[in-house]
Amino acid sequence: MALVPYEENPLPALSKLHNSTAQFRFADRDLSLSQDWRKLGVAAVVWDAAVVMCMYLELGKVELKGKRVIELGAGTGLVGIVTALLGAQVTITDRAPALDFLSANVKANLPPDSQDSAVVSELTWGEGLEHYPAGGFDLILGADIVYLEDTFASLLRTLLHLCHDSTVVLLSCKIRYERDTRFLRMLEEVFVVEEVHFNQERDIHVYKASKRQLKGEL
Repeated sequence: MALVPYEENPLPALSKLHNSTAQFRFADRDLSLSQDWRKLGVAAVVWDAAVVMCMYLELGKVELKGKRVIELGAGTGLVGIVTALLGAQVTITDRAPALDFLSANVKANLPPDSQDSAVVSELTWGEGLEHYPAGGFDLILGADIVYLEDTFASLLRTLLHLCHDSTVVLLSCKIRYERDTRFLRMLEEVFVVEEVHFNQERDIHVYKASKRQLKGEL
């Protein structure tokens, strides 16, 4: 969510983040995502959590065809692009400074017959939620969006606004700090949360969440 440029990191493991493009093959298509670390920082590189999310979606354990999907904090747009290619109608969101970059990646990687399957839209968590239909989405996706503690309450409020009673939330993340587990505890107060996938090589967890039903609704 935060557009924070980091300093150049000399570690070889992070050098791929400074490449101008990142290539993948998902949904039987070769994808090339532009990256711009120096201009937009964390919002403009493909993180492992996004790759693992796409791998999980390709397993077919979540129904995508014809579903209304929204991706939060989309960054380069990889997850939203793959979700559209797999048959969903996707709203791909991020903060305003990232939208031109995000839109270019979406346009470049969706074939003409899939362009109508994805729309890029501005969303800052907790703000302007009236522009999005309450309970308007069947699936909410977020890849590596749990890292700034100041955003946790706004993120949770956004999830609650977008969910209907049967909405599935999928979050892929690396648990780096204690604050990351604090968000999961916050989530568990209003959602039923379970870990549905773990990629050991990349140390990425995928969590599935659905709204808890109030006793009066049972």
